[in-house]
Amino acid sequence: MNIMRQVIIYPAAALGAAWVFAEVPMDSSWRKLTAEEERVIVHKGTERPFTGKYTQHHAAGVYTCRRCGAALYRSEDKFDSECGWPAFDAEVPGGVRRETDADGQRTEILCATCGGHLGHVFTGERLTRKNTRHCVNSVSMDFVGEAELDASFARAVFAGGCFWGVEYYLQQAPGVIRAESGYTGGAKEFPTYKQVCEGGTGHIEAVEVLFDPRQTSYEKLAKLFFEIHDPTQTDRQGPDIGEQYRSVVYYRDEAQKATAEKLIGQLKAKGFKVVTRVEPAAKFWPAEAFHQDYYFHKGSTPYCHAPVKRFD
Repeated sequence: MNIMRQVIIYPAAALGAAWVFAEVPMDSSWRKLTAEEERVIVHKGTERPFTGKYTQHHAAGVYTCRRCGAALYRSEDKFDSECGWPAFDAEVPGGVRRETDADGQRTEILCATCGGHLGHVFTGERLTRKNTRHCVNSVSMDFVGEAELDASFARAVFAGGCFWGVEYYLQQAPGVIRAESGYTGGAKEFPTYKQVCEGGTGHIEAVEVLFDPRQTSYEKLAKLFFEIHDPTQTDRQGPDIGEQYRSVVYYRDEAQKATAEKLIGQLKAKGFKVVTRVEPAAKFWPAEAFHQDYYFHKGSTPYCHAPVKRFD
């Protein structure tokens, strides 16, 4: 990352001085900001209520930092709070940083990647079940629609037993925008859960991860995968037995393949008898709606997956 430094001049009469000079890090890949964007993002200003372009925006996709492009919020977590600014009740894991505001009362939210000012977060208002409201300036964000996601982010596909448990842990990892349960590896189109469980389709249960390379890496996610399931079990995971529970890393390019093989080599060097296969990615078929976010809806934790540290 090519880091530069920018001198910001703040008026500070309240501090007994005419001006305060501060240096903040800058990345040369960051977008050039307009005067209004700089007023809000750099100088922690606020846009006028009901004027932002995303206040009544309802398209499906991902909201990103206007300055550095990092993923901040999913459209699924946006709601109308009638406060005059875009509102979200959850952020992309690790995407937002909280700090005590200069007023000492509110909690400021900033992009965890570049430190750009987003707005403030409030709790206890009972506007949604999550009881949280991220009040964000539209000018602090950009939007990436569903059709453009692959141009801004990356994907990975992992299979390690029941997809409920694999999804549960992966979707909470920093930098993961979405983790979706589904079926892959077979030839049958539009497979159903019943068909996959009965066997003969060639498909196995898997999870497709959409992640932001600015916030995490494929290697970090692959390491997590090898630590949330037992890669030494063949066609099973705990009490779940069957070909659909096979351990597989489905690589999307040669770099992912090399990373998976490297990690498997490290585990074997530690004495683990890894049976995880490394195969090219095939068509991924999302599972039925009731399989998505299963453990979050159920309010419990996986019975056949548990994190175990296997790397240094």
